[in-house]
Amino acid sequence: MIDTPFNNLPKIHARIEAKSKEIDFSMPSDLHIGSLLQTLIASKPNSRFLELGTGIGLSLSWMIEGMDANSILISVDNNPELIQISTEFFGEDKRVTLICEDGSVWLKNYSGAKFDLIFADAWPGKYSEIEEALNLVTVGGFYVIDDMSKQENWPVGHENHVLNLLAYLKAREDFKITTLNWSTGVLVAVRSN
Repeated sequence: MIDTPFNNLPKIHARIEAKSKEIDFSMPSDLHIGSLLQTLIASKPNSRFLELGTGIGLSLSWMIEGMDANSILISVDNNPELIQISTEFFGEDKRVTLICEDGSVWLKNYSGAKFDLIFADAWPGKYSEIEEALNLVTVGGFYVIDDMSKQENWPVGHENHVLNLLAYLKAREDFKITTLNWSTGVLVAVRSN
């Protein structure tokens, strides 16, 4: 199959991309992972979603587009400038809560309801505090990570972190795992018990 052009771009996507270029944001998300997140979230009406690593809000825009009116989404990032930019784009959406806090601290302190999908796009919830993140996924809920395929900008030693994480997740018996050699390298896990 050949990937086709995206006809489901979030309405606000072009504005966020322009802002990304304006501030030289160097970690924009891939269109493929955005489209996948939108699709997965659309399968979970009346649900709760968590994004770890808001960035400039590109992935967030896809996630919001997939949500119904009764769902909520929390997005956490430790960069106040990026949270401010995301607030300018999404602050009026009552379904969305943007939190400026270190993701590690947030995961360790969070005591609320579990989530039907977690997108871990930052170190916390992916390479650190993995147990805390996985414990927040509901049965039947998704845990999604990207950037699993080797990239030129990885620092020395990062590939070992990726390989160790993949081995750890594949060994778990409480999640069903699919890895996709697609986009930037994606792992989709579903809690089975």
